[in-house]
Amino acid sequence: MKTIISGGVALSLLTVSAFGADLAVPSSFSAPPSPPPFTWTSCYGGLHAGGGWGQKDLTDSAGILTTGTPGATANLGISGYILGGQFGCDYQFASNWVLGIEGAVSGGDIGGTINSTNISTGGGDSTTFHETTDFLGSVTGRVGFAWDRWLVYGKGGIAWAGDRYSALDASQLYNYNGVETRSGWTAGAGVEWALWKDWSVKLEYDYYGFGQGNVNFIDSTIGAPPGLENIKQTVQVVQLGVNFHFVAGP
Repeated sequence: MKTIISGGVALSLLTVSAFGADLAVPSSFSAPPSPPPFTWTSCYGGLHAGGGWGQKDLTDSAGILTTGTPGATANLGISGYILGGQFGCDYQFASNWVLGIEGAVSGGDIGGTINSTNISTGGGDSTTFHETTDFLGSVTGRVGFAWDRWLVYGKGGIAWAGDRYSALDASQLYNYNGVETRSGWTAGAGVEWALWKDWSVKLEYDYYGFGQGNVNFIDSTIGAPPGLENIKQTVQVVQLGVNFHFVAGP
């Protein structure tokens, strides 16, 4: 009888022990895995808008606008707006550094007008000289430093500008016009912030230098001989843009 009782007690203890083990509370809980850090490695495309200003320095080297006075000069300040788009790719490495390449095009109206007796047909007859930069394009490399979703960067590369010119004297004896596409260089800097995984906004400043070049002016009124005018130009732009990133994010 004692043997039977002892066996029953032992079986009961084993059952309770097993049941307790099933109900045991783990001594520690494992934390959920942390999300991967944000990365700027991606290709992107977007739109931008902004304002521009600059300087056009004209030297009437051919004398076609200053009868008997070749070499007269006129300085024209320009300003206006731009609208455009950009496409590029970035690669983030060594934790915080970002390298990329970007192509951008802008259209708009950055122009100005002056009335000058330095450019005239003689006898004090003034000339209205107008210039419009209606195209800017660039291919640039950029390098930046990222703090999570913030990126500060500098950029530089080659650039192009499309310009239109006109010169009309007060007596309407001539109406000269010139058109050119000029290449040069650009450099700038900006800051970009990733709002969400796929979208970012940027604020950017760019300087464009196009040096000096000759523009062929043709008269559309009386058919006067064409002539080359020497024009030096610079343009500066501040723009606000938005980009969609195809791969970036955590």
